[in-house]
Amino acid sequence: MKRNSCLYLLLLVLCASLPQRLWAQRAFDVITGDRNLSASNFCIYRETTAPLTPPPPGKRPFYISHYGRHGSRYLSNRKAYDMPYQTLCRADSLGKLTALGRQVKDELQVIIDDSEGRWGDLTGIGKKQQRMIAQRMMQHFPEVFEGEAFIDARSTNVNRCILSMGSAVLKMVSLNPQLRVTMDCSFHNMWYLNHQDKLLRDSMMTHRAKAAFDAYCAPRERNPRLMELLFNDAEYVKQHVNHKWLNYYLIKTALIQQNTHISSDRPPFLLDLFSYEEIHRFWQCENAWWYITYGPSLLNGGLEPLTQRYLLRKIIDEADSIMALDTHGASLRFGHETVVLPLACLLGINGYDFQTEHLELLEEQGWWACLVFPMASNIQFVFYRSDAADRDVVFKVLLNEQEATLPLPGDMAPYYRWSDFRRFYLDRLEKGESALRLERQRVHSHLLDHSQQTVGAGW
Repeated sequence: MKRNSCLYLLLLVLCASLPQRLWAQRAFDVITGDRNLSASNFCIYRETTAPLTPPPPGKRPFYISHYGRHGSRYLSNRKAYDMPYQTLCRADSLGKLTALGRQVKDELQVIIDDSEGRWGDLTGIGKKQQRMIAQRMMQHFPEVFEGEAFIDARSTNVNRCILSMGSAVLKMVSLNPQLRVTMDCSFHNMWYLNHQDKLLRDSMMTHRAKAAFDAYCAPRERNPRLMELLFNDAEYVKQHVNHKWLNYYLIKTALIQQNTHISSDRPPFLLDLFSYEEIHRFWQCENAWWYITYGPSLLNGGLEPLTQRYLLRKIIDEADSIMALDTHGASLRFGHETVVLPLACLLGINGYDFQTEHLELLEEQGWWACLVFPMASNIQFVFYRSDAADRDVVFKVLLNEQEATLPLPGDMAPYYRWSDFRRFYLDRLEKGESALRLERQRVHSHLLDHSQQTVGAGW
């Protein structure tokens, strides 16, 4: 685990310092060093010991605004397990599996038995992640949590998020019993904790985006070598096995086990089925999918990050309210990777607002979703002032506890003035919401025209 953490830290340093032309090489190199980093949104959280930059003279932290993903979990449902398991069971009943294929079938049975009744549940690893993040937050910024500091914690109404919130808050209270804690989990808060925009959701994978995605993934999806390892009859495979999805679900099954106790109790048998090149190709396809569906891809208009416009406004409004008071504490919010990633893109953290139509550019440009949203991923705004009367508030943003950059003016990075942030992002939100209104009008007009044509044809 220590070696893997060092590799992850090295990756973050490389991300910030290497020329762009080296990105493609480094992605493969990093995966070669730790295959689990190819797991996209199944990546386990890596603890970091990277140093933090001291604040400007006279400034001290007084408030943290946080949004975090739940900790490590079991697979959400059994579909990803059933497809490969049933495929192998059917082949085994006909004598079409190799000895290795039968071993893989038996391993899948062990994994399914372990997961049964726990689909989507927070694991023990996930609870520990949240406790440790909370502990480091208090260690790094003790002034925020001293005395009777307030903790306003809220989560989506999903069990793994509720338990993540509970794990973090219980750890904080154990370190400072004087904390004034409020916790809430209600559908009432879902409008900003996990907003789902129907217009944007329906436009994620446009015909143009799907064509580009399919073309990008086509040479990366098939794995004839794996078929030869598992089956003893090539003609049977050709007629009865879906190469693409068997390869896909076996890799996914292998990679999510890092989040469960199976990863420590058993060797990574399933992951050993795949070469580093095959795992890298899987990572490329996953990265492209997340870019199109939750990133700022121009293939679908580049508006997907605006799903988090309400959350960003909430962060701004609550920070403004705290600044007007002589108080200190933290706002903690617990949700999902489908919020963390588009929020990072909307903010432009570390250049994640990069826009392109060309999926081949993502890797070399450093748009790597796995660095943004591992299990327990988090975005923290840490605010500083000299005293309650100080209106020149500065802040920094942490992505997974690492200091990050924003597309803001100034010469204090990683620190920025809050007044600059408000001006820049309220303007970005206004322009984005204007673009959304135009898109809604376009869709409405298209549907109206189609309806009128249909009625006319009927007459």
